[in-house]
Amino acid sequence: MAKKNKKDSTRRNFLKQGFTIAAGSLLGGGLIAACTKEQGPVATGEKVKVLTADGKLMEVDRGHAMCCNVPSSADVRKGIPGRHFVMVVDLTRCRNARACVKACSKMHFLAPGQEWIKVFLMQDSEDTTPYWMPKPCFHCDTPACVNVCPVGASFKRDDGLVLVDNERCIGCKFCMAACPYSSRVFNWKAPDNQVDAKYSPMTGVPQKVGTVGKCDFCPDSFLTGILPDCVTACPNGVYFFGDKNEDVVTNGVESFRFSDLVKDKAAYRYMEELGTQPNVYYLPPVDRRFPVEEGFESVPDSSKAAYQVKRAHLKKYKI
Repeated sequence: MAKKNKKDSTRRNFLKQGFTIAAGSLLGGGLIAACTKEQGPVATGEKVKVLTADGKLMEVDRGHAMCCNVPSSADVRKGIPGRHFVMVVDLTRCRNARACVKACSKMHFLAPGQEWIKVFLMQDSEDTTPYWMPKPCFHCDTPACVNVCPVGASFKRDDGLVLVDNERCIGCKFCMAACPYSSRVFNWKAPDNQVDAKYSPMTGVPQKVGTVGKCDFCPDSFLTGILPDCVTACPNGVYFFGDKNEDVVTNGVESFRFSDLVKDKAAYRYMEELGTQPNVYYLPPVDRRFPVEEGFESVPDSSKAAYQVKRAHLKKYKI
């Protein structure tokens, strides 16, 4: 099903540039600013196109573009006009390599033990084979977490993303209780390697003690055409990210029409019956590429006990 022709290559380039150009209005007048107090932009040698506030298209180094001025609070809460970001997770490819978990934690400077992406060992019935299921935030179109937040710290953007503003968050945990997917994590402490930068809900860093964090789909990255870290870190191409309105998703190597992929592969949304309308779709775990046993090799020591309990219930499959 993957489109390998020139037309598809053009669509991939358009998707990548579309993230960049559509985000131009969010970048403000100054494109280049210091990333941290101690270190300025770092040149990468790779050029990307960005749209300035006065409507001019220009090329800048990717490292400079990633250090653009933080968008205003109003722009961050509105999102990118005309976009509707979605993710497709192919369960046939997951073997619990946990590269996505590590990349996400590193990207967002999470404290040890915190994970915004969790990978679960699943089994639909005693007669079926178990499989691995990654679970990020589902960025629901009708998010219960947003509805219960008393201070507007959790908010839904026009482009489909659900973000948390830690400068508003009071740590009441109402959103954690309301989320049926348990996607949120409380920040009990800040990590030792916390980044020194101006805070923005676009990045979720620096983490603030006493507030709530969660998977954010890395909106600061795709402002410059970069896919979320979980997508690019996965060695098996499990995650496909893209724009529902453009009808295209990619894992960085393969690209598909979103509508064809979810239709042809019988995609489903987890616990869709709750009416939350998640923007994460799962492809069923049929014709799996890896034996489920391989996934236990990557389980961290801190989680081995929980996985062993799960394995005890799966003795039928000798894993």
